[in-house]
Amino acid sequence: MLVKEYRICMPLTTEEYRVGQLYTISKHSHQESEKGEGVEVVKNEPHEDPVHGPGQFTEKRVHLSSKLPSWARAVTPRIFYITEKAWNYYPYTITADSCSLQCSFLPKFSIYIETKYEDNCGDSENIFHSDKILGDHEVSFLDIAFDEIPERYYRSLEDPRFFSSAKTGRGPLREGWRQHTKPIMCSYKLVSVKFEVWGLQTRVEQFVHKVIRDILLIGHRQAFAWVDEWCGMTMEEVRRYEQETQEATNELIGLVAPAISVSEVGQPTATHSAPASAPSTPLSDEAPEFLAPPKTRPRKKSAPETLTLPALRERAGAE
Repeated sequence: MLVKEYRICMPLTTEEYRVGQLYTISKHSHQESEKGEGVEVVKNEPHEDPVHGPGQFTEKRVHLSSKLPSWARAVTPRIFYITEKAWNYYPYTITADSCSLQCSFLPKFSIYIETKYEDNCGDSENIFHSDKILGDHEVSFLDIAFDEIPERYYRSLEDPRFFSSAKTGRGPLREGWRQHTKPIMCSYKLVSVKFEVWGLQTRVEQFVHKVIRDILLIGHRQAFAWVDEWCGMTMEEVRRYEQETQEATNELIGLVAPAISVSEVGQPTATHSAPASAPSTPLSDEAPEFLAPPKTRPRKKSAPETLTLPALRERAGAE
């Protein structure tokens, strides 16, 4: 098992990011979905934990078939998905991914992520009390403005070096922004990747960490670049947006939308054994060195349309 800790600072407060995170995940998941592909929401319901208190439990199936790189599509079934379960007790969350039964060719692959959010510049030490982890783990600071992301995912409108928020006046972010920007918060993410296959374990775990690193950077960049879309929304409004977006996404990929709860606190449900986020962003087409690339297969050219929802406040005012 390869364990790394990522620290990603944002020019936001933890309370602001609570709304921004839900909005960003919902919008991004919809943008990355299309017929038969994308993020299917199976459950989204209140959950009570004896230690962390009230929160929200979600279960998703990330259908990836055509979004895999060509080298991976050559060795995977035509249809499979990754199951993602998440427990959100903000500002503490747990996410766990595992391959479904339809992905039984990787029975010993799993990802586990613990996340804590704090209003600081990433200077809290041993925030996860990592004595439970054997040996030291690597700590990496990810800079949403100046760390590179794969070129195919670059959008100038989402570049924090150029983006300026009309509502908050924050941005663009300059060199050294973490030392002088206020407000500032940090996402601390302890990521454990396990691939128990002899001869491939180390290289696969390192490759998966690289993919996760890119996904974290892209997601946090979008959360900031979309701040004018979600800034000022209440939790009730963003939960309503989340519900409508998830139902529309399930319909888009050709699945029956589940009844999704938008409340945050409810009666305790069955206890879930806790466990990190499966990539909804297409992965790199570059095969790792330990796999020989097969013949190139044609990739889908079509892209899903961005979901357009009515302005929540305008609708609320009309009701």
